[in-house]
Amino acid sequence: METTLIYDSSFDGFLTAVFTAFEMKLKAVTIVTAARFQHPLFGSSETVHTDAEKANRVWTGLKQKMSANELRRFYYAFLSEKTTVEATLFQAMVYVFASKTNVASDFTNVHILEISKLTKNVGREKHRMEAFVRFKLTKDGVYFANIEPDFNVLPLIKNHFKRRYADQKWLIYDLKRKYGIYYDLEKVDVITLEFDADFDPSKTSSDLFAEIELEFQQLWNDYFKSTNIASRKNMRLHIQHVPKRYWKYLSEKQ
Repeated sequence: METTLIYDSSFDGFLTAVFTAFEMKLKAVTIVTAARFQHPLFGSSETVHTDAEKANRVWTGLKQKMSANELRRFYYAFLSEKTTVEATLFQAMVYVFASKTNVASDFTNVHILEISKLTKNVGREKHRMEAFVRFKLTKDGVYFANIEPDFNVLPLIKNHFKRRYADQKWLIYDLKRKYGIYYDLEKVDVITLEFDADFDPSKTSSDLFAEIELEFQQLWNDYFKSTNIASRKNMRLHIQHVPKRYWKYLSEKQ
């Protein structure tokens, strides 16, 4: 009979669920987030409470069975948030732990291969977010940027922006997942915000953003228009390098 383990959607929570599945020696198990859980017609379900010690034991065990790059793939794949990713990762871990040699790059295994594909997709999104994030100065002196990436890449891009903008306070907010990362000149914290129903953070409103920011946006748009040579426009190439779904982050596209 199948057992469903419900976790809180965090990576540590998932690893705790993996530990529980091994500890209980479950033969048939489904790991799912609380948000996606549906009571099964058959079988049982159990809520797994995140335990850092248990999560670390699983992660340490994986470290002993694979390289750092292969370990990174497992984390990247988890951040894809694909509905089947928990099953993919769990079956891959079963395969890895059962083998006496390192099989984390054995792409003949369907689960290892799927993890590699998800890693490439998440990595591509990470690099694009690092390239296309545009900050706007608020009246509070904080540089704000809103994003809606396909994958949960905020944990992957925070170090890039912390290094690049170490002398500025900034906030990158994921509107899709309703949380953000805030840098206060010392450390990066995870935060949540509540926006008014009619507030659109993608617009450079004078109610929120500094006057100099509004002037800069206009200056940049004028510069972009003046340097654009209509006769040499190649939209097909342009869209290839800057896909339309990222245009909402660029002030010159507004």
